[in-house]
Amino acid sequence: MPLFKTSQEPSSLILIIHNVRSTHNVGSMLRSSDGLGVDKVYMTGYTPYPRQVRDSRLPHLASKIDNQIHKTALGAETTVNWQFEPDIAVLIKHLRREGYAICALEQTPDSIALPEFKPPAKLALIVGREVEGLEEQVIQAADYCVAIPMLGQKESFNVAVAAAIALYHCRYCQIG
Repeated sequence: MPLFKTSQEPSSLILIIHNVRSTHNVGSMLRSSDGLGVDKVYMTGYTPYPRQVRDSRLPHLASKIDNQIHKTALGAETTVNWQFEPDIAVLIKHLRREGYAICALEQTPDSIALPEFKPPAKLALIVGREVEGLEEQVIQAADYCVAIPMLGQKESFNVAVAAAIALYHCRYCQIG
């Protein structure tokens, strides 16, 4: 049972982890997703993912990757509903048909500052590559693009930290 209750029924929130290489970042995002009640996590592109039933990867590779993810997920890989979908374009089309708005977490000239963003009731948040960020075609496919304002000298947060900040905002600031 959660320690705190929100004042409203939670809306539907999905996280898409696209082309993130680090198993530790994936594990951390799974753990944050568990804590923030994310409905589903999709790993797309070359993002590593936990072992799954009928895994097509070589057994020793699937096991190694699963163990690395577990180090930071601490079991969230078994409590969070997740799925590997290699093609993000296919996933975005599917989620749109399901009524989800697509939001890219990326710094662009047109990004909405996260504190100003009022998330819709059904939202899929995309986070991407640790250094390069999301590819232009992914940004163009999004309905919204949001960025976390930075107050220090660094240009960005670690992808897992940024995902947690954005998920928290989207979970507790939804207006749907």
